[in-house]
Amino acid sequence: MKNFTIYLVILVFLFVSKVLGQETFESRAKQIANKIEKITKEEKETLKQEIEAVNVQLSEGKITQEQADKRKKELAEARAVIIEEKVTLAQNELNDLVQQKVDGKIKEDSSKVYMIRWKSNRHDKDSIHGEKRTTSQFVFAMGLNNTMVDGKLQDSNYRFMGSHFYEWGFTYNSRLMKNDNLLHAKYGLSLMYNNIRPTDNRSFVVDGNQTNLVENPVHLTESRFRNVYLVAPVHLEFDFTKAGESNGKKYFKTHKNFRFGVGGYAGINVKSKQILKFEEDDLKYKTTIKGDYNVNNFIYGLSSYIGYRELSLYFKYDLNPIFQDNLTKENNVSLGLRLDLN
Repeated sequence: MKNFTIYLVILVFLFVSKVLGQETFESRAKQIANKIEKITKEEKETLKQEIEAVNVQLSEGKITQEQADKRKKELAEARAVIIEEKVTLAQNELNDLVQQKVDGKIKEDSSKVYMIRWKSNRHDKDSIHGEKRTTSQFVFAMGLNNTMVDGKLQDSNYRFMGSHFYEWGFTYNSRLMKNDNLLHAKYGLSLMYNNIRPTDNRSFVVDGNQTNLVENPVHLTESRFRNVYLVAPVHLEFDFTKAGESNGKKYFKTHKNFRFGVGGYAGINVKSKQILKFEEDDLKYKTTIKGDYNVNNFIYGLSSYIGYRELSLYFKYDLNPIFQDNLTKENNVSLGLRLDLN
């Protein structure tokens, strides 16, 4: 719950600063956002080169198709871990910046108020007054997380408020029609963290191809199960921002009015781990157990969001179950807030 609170504070302050940020806070926050964007782009480009090298080996007959597919999956997983580690360091900088804002250590100039405009990649320029046809956004989302079985929420198995998800990544937003702003294709790459906290002092235990919730013999102060995924989300976005007009010519902007998106995501599991905390003889212990836990290697699902300007209500649902062969099929479901920063 502590990490959830930290990220909630970050989310709130990012949103407030987007609207009424001071220049000092703006410039430092933009630097961190640009750093995260640079990390993701560089690692994606490196992965692309590594994949191309594997394809060359395949075309030359040095490896089989099965070996090539296995190698590509290993490369993608390795790059995802590197991205996670580097982005976490940048997030720590963001945490410190927000804390300084809370503590009043960042000087404010009461005589000036600035609107933060996050730098984005722009292409196919339509007008000097409007945005280009394709823009990019930094995406951050977080909220409640749980599972469903046969359409029923498993809030008795997992703590309702204690289980949560968070996600960050980058998307491109392309206007589909030249002279109309309604329809957009939104696509990108994200790291998705799904956490569930079992109830009744239970934790997960692997028994062959089954992963079961079992009561722990030690009294646990915390039991948390986390899956990390590298996913490619794709949405059709409806943006109701009206077109402007200057000198008889239309120009377009995005994220200035109500909008909603429908679509889905697909990706791979890059990490699964269980975190257990307990006390014994006045000593506190924390155990982190990494493994595959019979978790599905791939993930795919449906997602949707509806909101105003940058902030949206966000829903996502995995179409495949968390565990590969469990007799009870549990599908992850999430509901929270999503922030798309141009």
